[in-house]
Amino acid sequence: MNVLLDNIDLYARGFLGTIELFVVAAIGSLVLGTILAGFRVSPVPVLRTFGTVYVNIFRNTPLTLVLFFMAFAYPRLEIADISFFWRASIGLVLYTSAFICEVVRSGINTVPVGQAEASRALGFTFGLTMSQVVFPQAIRSVVPPLTNMQIALLKNTTIAAGFSVVESGGIYAALSERGYNVFVGLMWVALGFIILVVPLTLLQRNLDRRWRTAR
Repeated sequence: MNVLLDNIDLYARGFLGTIELFVVAAIGSLVLGTILAGFRVSPVPVLRTFGTVYVNIFRNTPLTLVLFFMAFAYPRLEIADISFFWRASIGLVLYTSAFICEVVRSGINTVPVGQAEASRALGFTFGLTMSQVVFPQAIRSVVPPLTNMQIALLKNTTIAAGFSVVESGGIYAALSERGYNVFVGLMWVALGFIILVVPLTLLQRNLDRRWRTAR
């Protein structure tokens, strides 16, 4: 308990950074992943090809390599000077959105084709069909896997500690410098992640229960 109480400021900064990084990356990956899923089922060949290439590249690239590129190679491109936090956020979004895309696409495949055909017969464009008919039903069917992806994203934020991003993954190094028991310190970090994951799990169960009838 002394390890936690004596370093409460360190834990507070670390987990605040984790939450901020997670929220930004979670929202960004959900938006980009959903757009990519639309590309993957689009009738436009160019969009389908782009979505397929994107997913194959990022699903087969280690997250550490993506973050390494954002931390050290991106500045050499001289596009814009942004902080390590935003570089880590972008890296997590690019990586996670590839997996979100496949989850959402699997949900789209559960929607009967006849519904999309009926909406087109009524004069709906592809965009309207996806946003008003297909996506609302698809999201309901993929709540559990989407939640699992967000939990994985939450844990992946710890990798950003290796790239000068202040979050919970870097607590162990600071504890070592201060001379505290690192093992005990990491146990508190693990407990902190359990506390963060529980609300996501409860939210998933609540949404799944509410939407089960609708499916």
